[in-house]
Amino acid sequence: MVRAALGSWPFWALASAVFAAMTAILAKVGIEGVGSNLATFIRTVVILAFAGLILTLFGEWRAPGEISRRSWIFLVLSGLATGASWLCYFRALKLGDASRVAPIDKLSVVLVAVFAAAFLGERPSAVNWLGVALIAAGAVLVAVRV
Repeated sequence: MVRAALGSWPFWALASAVFAAMTAILAKVGIEGVGSNLATFIRTVVILAFAGLILTLFGEWRAPGEISRRSWIFLVLSGLATGASWLCYFRALKLGDASRVAPIDKLSVVLVAVFAAAFLGERPSAVNWLGVALIAAGAVLVAVRV
């Protein structure tokens, strides 16, 4: 049962959500007295070291030439988007409450559904689109102060 869970995408997606939640809280505390760009840099160095450790432990290092040009292009673009996202996220955390910043950041879920339909040809059902709309509404409702 444990082996099946470790091989399933829902397990890893839920783990990602838990760590993302921890990231917001830990970053909000850690950013106090530190500029948001420096905080992003520190976080990035830690992630780089951690990812290198994981690659080493699992023996997954590959020569750059073994990776296709297309993969390189899209992974580099993804890295640039990630960097921009983190810089914006840390700036938002510096300026706002974590409980309000995180829900707006999670509007990325809505945008992923839209982009996946537009660019990847994915076709969510009507029920899926209703869920996307509810996520959008929920994010806004959690973020607003009344």
